[in-house]
Amino acid sequence: MARNILVLGASYGSLLATKLLMAGHNATLVCRQKTADLINREGTEVRIKLRDEPTHRAIFSRDQPGRLDATPPQDVDVSKYDLVVLAMQEPQYANHTIRVLMIKIAEAGLPCLSLMNMPPLPYLKRIPALAGMDLDEAYTNASVWERFQPGLMSLCSPDPQAFRPPEEGANVLHVGLPTNFKAATFEDEAHNQLLRELEADIDAVRIDGHDVPVKLKVFDSLFVPLAKWSMLLTGNYRCITTGEPQSIRDAVHGDLELSRSIYEHVDAVARRLGADPSDQVPFEKYAKAAESLLKPSSAARAVASGAPFIERVDLLVRLIEDQLGMPNAEIDRTVKTVDARLGESIVPG
Repeated sequence: MARNILVLGASYGSLLATKLLMAGHNATLVCRQKTADLINREGTEVRIKLRDEPTHRAIFSRDQPGRLDATPPQDVDVSKYDLVVLAMQEPQYANHTIRVLMIKIAEAGLPCLSLMNMPPLPYLKRIPALAGMDLDEAYTNASVWERFQPGLMSLCSPDPQAFRPPEEGANVLHVGLPTNFKAATFEDEAHNQLLRELEADIDAVRIDGHDVPVKLKVFDSLFVPLAKWSMLLTGNYRCITTGEPQSIRDAVHGDLELSRSIYEHVDAVARRLGADPSDQVPFEKYAKAAESLLKPSSAARAVASGAPFIERVDLLVRLIEDQLGMPNAEIDRTVKTVDARLGESIVPG
């Protein structure tokens, strides 16, 4: 049975949407009117490399069994959808029209699967050790999440690396590292059945007899998506420097032992919250993957371009570790660097 999925965010969100279309499901991308017009006119193109092939394949939405459309947030009818995917950057949810849509989604009681690096506050409330912590400071506008029931919010680790080529249209996405989306379950088993149905359908897709990378993998543990925190604090946020941004590879491999210590510290924080070592990714595997990440992280690129807000997983982790009594000087240093660079973007009134 074809499911109807609402995806907030037409850039990174088009990757999971394309996988859903290939599996025969329908997706609506929520984006600006100009981008929606482009997508409705031309469709989307996702470039991905199949295993053992030297070049990327172009996968066009118009060629898939599922149906794709795009719409601005004010035109969404939430009653049409079985699942909502949150694929925008966390600061974007503070936008007025997005906030209005989020209220409608929360009131409709729709299950939400977040693709953000920054876990939504309702998801964190599902983790007993975090439920009573004050973490609002890490969010652009924490009130956005107040209406959502924790059990209806899941988190999917956005491990695949992808970007919009700057010389291409807003409907093109290039996948640099085709790893898997790792999703935690919901509280309601009916919603978990939906997730596992999507997982199986995506897994079954073939192109010319070839398996297609970037799967949706569903895990019972709430902590599997949090494995991304160690990667973000070791690589992505350390791309942000007092000068020009550096690549993820250089951030990680510039001082491999320092990187290892940061990574293992964040892993230890997650274990204090309840994670099992089997929920986590070994540092060696991450360091190997980082060798191919030759661009600065999206957070570093945003800071370099003058963005006043970015997702602050660095600040979130620091708030958590401070309240656990596990401070770390390197993470403090990272947070101060990011704070300073964002402060440069604020023009005095």
